[in-house]
Amino acid sequence: MEITIDEGVELLKKEEVIAYPTETVYGMGANIYSIRAINKIFDLKKRQIDKPISIAISDFYMMEDFAFLPNRDVVRVLLSRPITVILKKKRSVPDILTGRTGKIGMRLPEHPVAQDIIKKFGSPITSTSANISGEEPPKCVEDIPFDIPVINGGEVSGVPSTVVDLVDKKIIRNGMDDEFAKRVLKDFGVIR
Repeated sequence: MEITIDEGVELLKKEEVIAYPTETVYGMGANIYSIRAINKIFDLKKRQIDKPISIAISDFYMMEDFAFLPNRDVVRVLLSRPITVILKKKRSVPDILTGRTGKIGMRLPEHPVAQDIIKKFGSPITSTSANISGEEPPKCVEDIPFDIPVINGGEVSGVPSTVVDLVDKKIIRNGMDDEFAKRVLKDFGVIR
């Protein structure tokens, strides 16, 4: 069922799960404080409960409420591209999202629909691909294997974000912007 951005925001407020576009893949969005909605994501994706789920933010300042920033410049540069950064979490992040690692993945999606949803909702939402774990991430509405409300943002790249762990100082998932991430990490002396 296709819905509007405003309808999606209302569903998030009611602790429901929606699908939404990012510039990389379609993601599953839920209120990060709704254990019921997050458990639904784990069930739909057939994802192990100890696997972390990242969150999507609308701007750099929102991030500061949820994670410790070891180097603001590195984080700001990485978030300018389709990169998920993993940081040490603050208490405001529910443990169910972290897989008990004490770390949280954070993403600043550039897609205008994703940005609009988060801004109107006023809080981060979950950012995990709208697929069954281990299967191809969806790049269009037709690829989403779940019967959940979806905001159609057209076809996107289908290539997931690069994931950079700034706590352990390494790239843990290759994705859309690997070379850029490596260059930034080397330029700032995070890795050799």
